[in-house]
Amino acid sequence: MGKENGMSDKNIHTSDIKTLIKSNLRNYSMFIMLVLIMLIFAPLTNGNNWNPRNFVNIFFQNSYVLILAVGMVMIIITQNIDLSVGSVCAFVGALSAMVYNSGIGMPATVLISILIGIAIGAYQGMWVAFGKMPAFIVTLSGMLLFRGLTYIVTKVSPVSLKDTGYSLIATGILDEVLKISRVGPYFPMAFVVAVILLMIFFIAEFLGRRKKVANEFEVAPLPLFITKLAIISLLTLGLADRFARSRGLPIVVLVLGITIFLFHFILKNTVLGRYIYAVGGNPRSAKLSGINSEMVIFIVFLFMGALSGLAAVVSTGYMNSALPQAGNLFELDTIAACYIGGVSAGGGIGTVIGVIVGGLVMAAINNGMILMNLGTHYQYVVKALILVLAVFYDIYTRRKAGLG
Repeated sequence: MGKENGMSDKNIHTSDIKTLIKSNLRNYSMFIMLVLIMLIFAPLTNGNNWNPRNFVNIFFQNSYVLILAVGMVMIIITQNIDLSVGSVCAFVGALSAMVYNSGIGMPATVLISILIGIAIGAYQGMWVAFGKMPAFIVTLSGMLLFRGLTYIVTKVSPVSLKDTGYSLIATGILDEVLKISRVGPYFPMAFVVAVILLMIFFIAEFLGRRKKVANEFEVAPLPLFITKLAIISLLTLGLADRFARSRGLPIVVLVLGITIFLFHFILKNTVLGRYIYAVGGNPRSAKLSGINSEMVIFIVFLFMGALSGLAAVVSTGYMNSALPQAGNLFELDTIAACYIGGVSAGGGIGTVIGVIVGGLVMAAINNGMILMNLGTHYQYVVKALILVLAVFYDIYTRRKAGLG
């Protein structure tokens, strides 16, 4: 039985509160680390890293990595890996540019790109889930396969886009597209969308909490729960303020927000989400419990494929052309975002919100070094060190808790 046993929040002991805080310390520490990084770089960049336009640029430059990280977190939770995402982005991006140039329109181009991504995910997921092949080998093969196919379909030449309509998804501003004028110092759509998303998030969180209480699962005490919602609200509205003071709400941020909400909901509030964690936490026990582990892993690869297709459109739009060498090292940035964001190397642990924060930590560090005019080679060194430390921290904490 759960610790709560139908009791109200006020009956939860203080020791339970300490346990909950300790168990979520890594997630909380990532938010703190992100803020500290921004504060550290402030004097080093003369405050330019807090400039509203810089916030917009961070999302323009890193949105496709964050989208990929949403898929990769589910892959790693199930104790798998996908090394092909960069090559898949290049391949799907090239095809999407060709489709768009045929005059089919942007909505159809996005849909077709996602469907191609799903087909690729099905191909690789079939080998991993039903062929029982290691995901490392399958996706390493996919990395080579789709890079080669990219060179073939592009003939090793960039595919130019016929107009700027394609790039709107990656670099467009919602206020400008809707022709909404500035209200005082702000463009309003960032605040409008932020409030709507927060309302949906609050409703989902309260309904999820009520369901857990009804089923006698352990939940956080109400004050801690409200504090979490307040912090998320402040961060969301603070980010909206940065966008509103610049040009308005970037369309890619809206796309990213919807993606985050959808897959956060799937992992936290659906049967499939529980199955994903169960398969990753203990595959043998999940199988003995009647869970179709093969189908769960296959579906996870379908999700990864779909998000790779979406990321391909965003990255191609950002570059305003489909380049044969596009997607280089996307897999490194994506995997790093996951491990930095609290995903366990042993599987079964990780959240969508965590990997997004992990990706933003990497983005903030890269952005700060760029503003300091440090070379790309320094960024590689820092990424490598942070990745090793993140995995070491995961292994250390698991051993200390007796989990590994």
